[in-house]
Amino acid sequence: MRRISVGIVDHHPITLEAIVGVIGHNTNLEVLGTGAAVSDVLQLATRCRPDVLIIEVGMPGNAFEAITNVIGSVPTVKVVAFTFAAGVATAIRALDAGAVGFVLKAAQSSELIEAIEAVARGENYITRSFASQVIAGLRDETLRRKAAAIINLSIREEQIVRLLVRGSTNKEIAARLKLSDKTVKHYMTILMQKMNARNRLEVVVAAQKMQASNFGGHALN
Repeated sequence: MRRISVGIVDHHPITLEAIVGVIGHNTNLEVLGTGAAVSDVLQLATRCRPDVLIIEVGMPGNAFEAITNVIGSVPTVKVVAFTFAAGVATAIRALDAGAVGFVLKAAQSSELIEAIEAVARGENYITRSFASQVIAGLRDETLRRKAAAIINLSIREEQIVRLLVRGSTNKEIAARLKLSDKTVKHYMTILMQKMNARNRLEVVVAAQKMQASNFGGHALN
């Protein structure tokens, strides 16, 4: 099994060393390169092309612009924003810039590993204790229009969306509904198409806003 390659850019030397150490103890991950400034972000992404790039968004300079530049130049790289700043505005700005993960430095090291593995699988990840605040803080007009639209969902799709809104992972949804992981991923693709969503997070946000009025009240099995 191929290991997940990781790049790290953090201007705090001790933090950078600690992250390298945490990742180094996980046999599924490998660090390809590190940086200590915003100017290192795009260079590291283009030179090493890691699967996942961890970026400390509180560094001097415009880390959010750097994230956007990475996504535009090396779209295969998945960005995880990593910061002390537990502000909803910071999280939304990072996600809008193109990050698919947002992890607070106050989180356990195991949560950073979980975030790396999740975004490498193509999922979105927000620090568990902070996710509901970020989702509630999203006020994008496009998402409001998506949520207001009448979307015809099958009973199974409604069940999956209900579990998504509760924060369930794909594996938890599969176990709860007695489906295979592959089947759940297939339904996720359908839901993104129906809701005109780019990713899992947008499906959750749109579903939360439409849940009360649009769901037919089908109970979970």
